[in-house]
Amino acid sequence: MAGVEFAGVGKSYGRGGHAVKGVTLSVAEGEFLVLVGPSGCGKSTLLRMVAGLEEVTEGDIRIGGRRVNDVPPRDRDVAMVFQNYALYPHMTVFDNLAFGLALRKVPKDDIRRRVEVAAGVLGLERYLERQPRELSGGERQRVALGRAMVREPKVFLFDEPLSNLDARLRVEMRAEIRRLHHRVGATMIYVTHDQVEAMTMGDRIAVLKSGELQQVADPRTLYARPANTFVAGFIGSPPVNQFSATVSADGRALEVAGARLGMGELQRAAVAERRGTAVSMAVRPEDLLLASGQPGIAARVELVEPLGNETLVHWSSAVGALVSRVSSGPVPALGGESALAARAEAILLFDAQSGVALLERTLAPATN
Repeated sequence: MAGVEFAGVGKSYGRGGHAVKGVTLSVAEGEFLVLVGPSGCGKSTLLRMVAGLEEVTEGDIRIGGRRVNDVPPRDRDVAMVFQNYALYPHMTVFDNLAFGLALRKVPKDDIRRRVEVAAGVLGLERYLERQPRELSGGERQRVALGRAMVREPKVFLFDEPLSNLDARLRVEMRAEIRRLHHRVGATMIYVTHDQVEAMTMGDRIAVLKSGELQQVADPRTLYARPANTFVAGFIGSPPVNQFSATVSADGRALEVAGARLGMGELQRAAVAERRGTAVSMAVRPEDLLLASGQPGIAARVELVEPLGNETLVHWSSAVGALVSRVSSGPVPALGGESALAARAEAILLFDAQSGVALLERTLAPATN
């Protein structure tokens, strides 16, 4: 195992601009870090620079303390799993797993040991004599994981490995990869554009936008204390509700579309010096509530989505489209009108111009 250090890392393509801009980030030994962001944000480029498949044009990358900017890919002791399985169709599963080791002239007994260990961990023992065409998509992806695993690398790199799988297989393979991480304890860096995948897999998540790092945090902190409006909007499904508000003259509430929404203690402290000024606020769907007789944002139900254990209610309002999540109790009827409020202690607040969070970004550790 080894940690990975990014120190001011950038990637430029001449007149094409920067794909990655000044990323500074430490991945601890044995950590599972997820790089997430929209298409074109630079996450795969960053991963490929670790692997040596892209040149680093600014800054340094270190693996286990060793600067690797100019080290050939084969000498970096990393293993990469791609979106495409890239299995040899004429070879058995055993031979696919063993091929890379054979090229490195690893002794045959050691090859067999490594392949058998990987097959046992990934549940591939009964498939070792089959060819890829005889396997399902999930089984092929497990072979691709096993091929990386037998290398016994310092760092595992995953570039959107589950994108080609259907929804059910993606859920199964997410669990498979997490189990692999717990068993081998290796350092893993995982790239995805799927924020649900990121939230369920990462010890920490690094969010990128246009090649720049926006926030690095554990899933709970990222969700509850996003660093800016971009992170707030990107993380969470369905997305957070965002709209403008004005801090009341007494600093105890937010004025929104003629309604006065109460704030929690942390929120009041964050805007204590902003009385009478505009801010950007955000409310997670589960924290958007019926106002219960108090003044709230006037809204009308446009769509109701029953999902079994919860229901999503889509509203039209003076501040735009809103979504609330109802996990218990009565569900508003289609076409019904109501007033909406926000759970006071869960309101997220941001600077109206910069979009930077006004609340403290750290949270107390979660307790069991």
